[in-house]
Amino acid sequence: MKKLAVIALSSLLAVSVVGCGKASDTTEPKSSGEAKGADTSKKLTISLLAPSFAGGGWPSDNAIIQKLDEKLNIELQIQWVPADTVAQKLNVMAASNSFPDAYWVQQNEFIKWRDKNIFMDIKPVLSQYPNLSKQITAEALQLNNPKDKYYGLPYYIQDTRDSLAIRQDWLDKLGLKMPTTVDEFAEVATAFATKDPDGNGQQDTSGFSFGFLNNKFTGAGPIMAAFGLGNEWIKSGDQLVNFKTQNKEMKQFVTYLNKMYQSGALDKDFATNKVADHKDKFVANKVGIAEFVPGELLTTSFQTLKKAQPNAAIAQVIPPKGPDGKQGTTTNSMTTAKVVINNAIDKDKQQRILKMLDYMVSDEGYDLIKNGIENVHYKSDNGKIVKLDAYDKERPQLLSIWFFRRFDPLIQMHKWEDPNLVKQLEAWNANNAKYPWQNQGAEVLTESQSKLGPNIDQKWIAAITKIIMGQAPVDSVDQAAADWLKNGGEQITKDVNEEYKKLKN
Repeated sequence: MKKLAVIALSSLLAVSVVGCGKASDTTEPKSSGEAKGADTSKKLTISLLAPSFAGGGWPSDNAIIQKLDEKLNIELQIQWVPADTVAQKLNVMAASNSFPDAYWVQQNEFIKWRDKNIFMDIKPVLSQYPNLSKQITAEALQLNNPKDKYYGLPYYIQDTRDSLAIRQDWLDKLGLKMPTTVDEFAEVATAFATKDPDGNGQQDTSGFSFGFLNNKFTGAGPIMAAFGLGNEWIKSGDQLVNFKTQNKEMKQFVTYLNKMYQSGALDKDFATNKVADHKDKFVANKVGIAEFVPGELLTTSFQTLKKAQPNAAIAQVIPPKGPDGKQGTTTNSMTTAKVVINNAIDKDKQQRILKMLDYMVSDEGYDLIKNGIENVHYKSDNGKIVKLDAYDKERPQLLSIWFFRRFDPLIQMHKWEDPNLVKQLEAWNANNAKYPWQNQGAEVLTESQSKLGPNIDQKWIAAITKIIMGQAPVDSVDQAAADWLKNGGEQITKDVNEEYKKLKN
């Protein structure tokens, strides 16, 4: 029954997000339904914690904060925390009982604290907030929550979202074809590193790069999928198996990456990359292939690249086929992160926060946090919407892309975008959707994962990184897997499978 529910959820979300995306990007905002649950006559200070990525967050005087303050009669104080340290920051806050009023929380921490009276149960009052009720399905709200409880609002992530981007102009300059297999991928990446694709007379470029987030690879999903590795958990018979114990496939994967590392095809500094460094190197004209969120790439990163490299051109790499013909798009679980409200704050604050979140997904509010302020971030010029320089400088879209948003696969597309660009993104999305690489255990999270996982995962990723860099033999994969299992992985696997069976019944 659980499997059928998840399939139904995916179908419902697919219908709802397409409608939301097209409506919000092709029309002016309509008047919003007003939330009934909050009296705004009294000014309140609201503290909020949000993750940040490349470029960091806003200063306190950002125009969007000022608009939200004015609309909701609040003083919004946002603490932006680098995405790869959010969990650490929240655990420090938990130790001192100093959570902010509202915050973005990843699945691990959400499950860990969900039943400890830390988060407000939103379900009893949700009907008072019409935009939240309209924009988020009950199925999405229920995901990872106990029955009849909503201890948070889902942060929407498109599942088959991320794409490998390649420098088409580098391919053309070197007379190379688009790679379709992992062998061709390595050949192209090696050429990018050794044949001066940028034409500056120096061997200062790399072919491919990826990074790390929470002791996991980020940006390497299509290569992992090509070698048959699971997206964290993979089904084997009637059991879930962690990809760290797929020794045969892992040896093929690290052997491949080691060869790329030795040839220069793989970024020599990949081991120190954080979550977005591989993307920054692509934008800086130093790397020829990297994984991106397509909407962000097409609207922001590529535009930055073009300013410095006017002749730059990019294209999508369809996930390359592995030795056995396998291929896959990096696939996320759609709604595992949450926006939660502190259960310890007074009800007036809780209601005001819900009113703020309700406004953010209304037609008017979503237009604000996605497109910015008219005549500040964009203007109408003879019936055409034109983006202003302040948009790139002030980045008014940060709340919508990093904190809370509608279920909108066109989140990165704005009202001034060229319709051809929108079609391009839709094509990239359609290509990605053909090669899902699902984490079979995405809904399962156990206490042993929370307690034992971070330490053993860190040791495992360090061991695998050494192998890729040639500092340890390929057969060390066996020892890395054995150590992971011995030091907690066996318990994690046992607990995950027990929980998985409960979900299936």
